[in-house]
Amino acid sequence: MENMNKVTYLETIHPKVDIPPELLVGKRHLTLNELQILLSNSNKNTDPSWQNFYVDDSPDGFDPSLIKSNYFDGYIILGKLKAAKLQYHDLILETGIYRSMLRNVVTGDDCAFKNISYLENYRFGKRVMLFNIQEMCCTNHAKFGNGILKEGEPESHRIWIGVANENDGRAVLPFEDMIPADAYLWSHYREDKELLECFKNMVEKGNDGKLNTYGYVDDDSVIKNTEIIKDAKIGKAAYIKGALKLKNFTMLSSEEEPSQIGEGVIMVNGILGYASHVFYQAVAIRFVIGRNCHVKYGVRLLNSILGDNSTVSCCEILNNLIFPFHEQHHNSSFLIATTVQGQSNIASGATVGSNHNSRSPDGEIFAKRGFWPGLCSDFKHNSRFASFTLVSKGSYQHELDIPYPFALVGPALKGDHQISIIPAFWFMYDMFAIARNNSKFKKRDKRVIKIQHIETDPFAPDTMEETLEAIDRLISLTAEILPKLDPERAAKATTPEEMYQAAKDFMHHNESAVFTLRDDICQKKYGATVFKPARAYKMYRKIIKFFATRTILQYFEKERITSLSLEVLFKIRRIPLYTEWENIGGQIIPKKKRLELFEKIKSGQIDTWDKIHDFYNQCQDEYENYKVRYSIYLLEKLYSTPIEEFSDYLYNNIIEDVTVISQEMYEASYKSREKDYTDYYRQMVYSSGEEMKNVLGPMEENDFLIEFKKNTDDFINRLKTIFDGLTID
Repeated sequence: MENMNKVTYLETIHPKVDIPPELLVGKRHLTLNELQILLSNSNKNTDPSWQNFYVDDSPDGFDPSLIKSNYFDGYIILGKLKAAKLQYHDLILETGIYRSMLRNVVTGDDCAFKNISYLENYRFGKRVMLFNIQEMCCTNHAKFGNGILKEGEPESHRIWIGVANENDGRAVLPFEDMIPADAYLWSHYREDKELLECFKNMVEKGNDGKLNTYGYVDDDSVIKNTEIIKDAKIGKAAYIKGALKLKNFTMLSSEEEPSQIGEGVIMVNGILGYASHVFYQAVAIRFVIGRNCHVKYGVRLLNSILGDNSTVSCCEILNNLIFPFHEQHHNSSFLIATTVQGQSNIASGATVGSNHNSRSPDGEIFAKRGFWPGLCSDFKHNSRFASFTLVSKGSYQHELDIPYPFALVGPALKGDHQISIIPAFWFMYDMFAIARNNSKFKKRDKRVIKIQHIETDPFAPDTMEETLEAIDRLISLTAEILPKLDPERAAKATTPEEMYQAAKDFMHHNESAVFTLRDDICQKKYGATVFKPARAYKMYRKIIKFFATRTILQYFEKERITSLSLEVLFKIRRIPLYTEWENIGGQIIPKKKRLELFEKIKSGQIDTWDKIHDFYNQCQDEYENYKVRYSIYLLEKLYSTPIEEFSDYLYNNIIEDVTVISQEMYEASYKSREKDYTDYYRQMVYSSGEEMKNVLGPMEENDFLIEFKKNTDDFINRLKTIFDGLTID
């Protein structure tokens, strides 16, 4: 095999190049006068006849005076070129080509190229500006970050992204339209080899494998002061300044969602999403970055997929699948071999996956949405976290499995080995944060086109399923110690089922009971201590009631219904009931729909990624209906009876509990924010109350609280009539 790592002589100085005939439509050769102007302007060509040089054939379509001090090779095909100036920010360039070397280049109209040391095999749209570029070339086998192969290439040349596991056991092939939902389905259901092969074939679909690839830069893009661009495809209105290396790369950009790359950036083997920004020495290798992402300040993003609306800086991200709305900002934090399901925030110094507990680096962390580890926390592989788990600062020396959503997890207390858990912590002690969650993320979603559907509400079917399971777990653990808590009640139970019901009754009527539970599954070897389980049980029930009633009222609004009646219930019961839910890249869909998708893929009914995305859209179109059916199920599950058989007492109990939690959510949110104005330690840095108000802004003008108060009042008023069609006058 020929050694490609040495300099060799070519057989001829002027190899013949075949020009695609479609490129020559509306083009012509130079006139003698034009050629003389080009020569007088110090332009050189490896073809002394200049028959390789084509210009626009329209009247006044070519001004040769705008081409100076260049070296041409291969074929050169120019769009319209008239004297003009292009400006982008402070960069102003005259249209034309100046002091550059071009080989096999096609330009659009009115481009401006200056100081391009080497430019080969690229095509450009209109009004493209290139300034001070060292090397820009494209091979004929370029793949632009997609996981495809060209003619004659071995399988070893295929680019895989090793998400979620360092040993590549969950690796996926990147493609231009990939969203986190695609990567999740591919990486997390590895037992079905037929399905995996279908995914791979869909990536290759449409790839003819021919060695005829060229680089492309679309209209109104600007590239300046950049070292190396190789095998890159760059979309419209893109801006690249000071990049070090962009190789095997697609930069998705449009006029509505322009993307940018800044100083010192290296991006190799990957795809950058629309409206995303990469700045200041960031490095990305084998990656897909979603829409409206910000990657900056020395980030190292390797073998990872980053979901839409995420911001990462000053950190290392290795072998990760990260869903939308991920925040990770600080120098000492890093993330290794994880699936993080979005709406997450990794604090400074957090070491997520600090050690492997097997003989191979194949450990994993799996965190559902809303994962917030505290400062300098570290976790061992394998660990798993329920939705909206808040982890207190500390070193967690053993594997964790936290099944309680909205929980606070703390390290072992002094003299003890058990970690501490307070289920439903957010709703007990930080209502402002959880209440603001949905509004906060919706405001941060700057995507113009939303391909990946994202559920931002903490109250959703996935979290309610977890909450229901957490209730069951709290009851079961309480049943184990009920003889100590309530000997008389426990003595009446003669079967496990009766003991379970007795424990449920005990918790239901003893919200203030002071006791703890031991949950061995939560931490390997030592387990966990669960604090305030009775209060958490009651809060979990309120959470479910709140979700269910709010969802029903949202359904009423959509369907223009005034209250729940037998007729309305009949209509709702005709909607398919799904009780198991999955977070697919940020979108919540029923597990059965995911299984349905897999069967359609294997049967050939769905054979492209576009069709898979259509399936996601269909699920989203029915999502509100699925939720209202699930809401009825949840209420019936809580009270163990069909909703038609509820007594007026139960209806009133639901309304009362939901009214209370709605008011608590607003009042707790208000008080949480009020502390920022009344706490001594907050006040002490200001010389006066007026200065504090000017810095923080008047509390009474807080947009979130104003809107939250109005929505809460409206919700409570509507809540009063929700069951009118079923109650007895």
